[in-house]
Amino acid sequence: MTATGINRLKLTYIGGPTALLEVGGLRLLTDPAFDPAGEEYCTDAYSLRKTAGPALDPASLGRIDVVLLSHDHHFDNLDHMGRIVLKGARTILTTKEGAGRLGAPAVGLSPWQSVDLPSGDGRVLRVTGTPARHGPVGGDRGPVTGFVLSRPESAEGAIYISGDTVWYEGIAEVSRRFAVWIAILFMGAARVPEVGQAHLTFTAQEGIEAARAFSDAAIIPLHYDGWAHFTESRRQITDAFDSAGLGYRLQWIEYNPATLMRLDEPSPLLQ
Repeated sequence: MTATGINRLKLTYIGGPTALLEVGGLRLLTDPAFDPAGEEYCTDAYSLRKTAGPALDPASLGRIDVVLLSHDHHFDNLDHMGRIVLKGARTILTTKEGAGRLGAPAVGLSPWQSVDLPSGDGRVLRVTGTPARHGPVGGDRGPVTGFVLSRPESAEGAIYISGDTVWYEGIAEVSRRFAVWIAILFMGAARVPEVGQAHLTFTAQEGIEAARAFSDAAIIPLHYDGWAHFTESRRQITDAFDSAGLGYRLQWIEYNPATLMRLDEPSPLLQ
């Protein structure tokens, strides 16, 4: 690991797919979902039920420089209060399709397309869109993007945020292009019976495949609870990683405590 990569990350877990990342003076929010527990979202094809509310009220967030929105068309990734949060963000990075629906200041990223953001430390943070497939071949639930945060001068020390995706070749390609030090994986094996029995986000076993591909990365599970359609719990994920001899790679972030992670020195998880 060289000092040219990202060297500090402060991560606050808010719940579901929502976390606040503070990198180089920039404040980045993943998929904003801030509605209270008990909300139900019904469409013509399916319904989703929220079982846990956020750890933080949107009013307490403070400045949001960038929202990293994996997709805008599912309520568990962007709910009613989340759309209000979007209005206060300086920049929204999402899919091309999502940017078209949301309008400015949303910017759509194709896979491997990057934008450079000036950061408060006098440097630049590069955000690259990454491939994602929200379900099985021929049965995915619409366009989704993941993200890699890195420095333009180095692919090392990168942070990967999967968005809603299953394990497939597109994720393996991310591991070949970037030296990822932190992999934030949307897990929980989401299943919506109305649209089929296939899982739509990482299963525990797919998380293990990702951990093996991102061989130097600490694995932070996100979006594995708080909604009724998740079918694998934290305990099941932990047990699967333990059985694979990879339990030490998991880094669980509890709701709301801010965890400072130094990425320019060996992680204690890997020692």
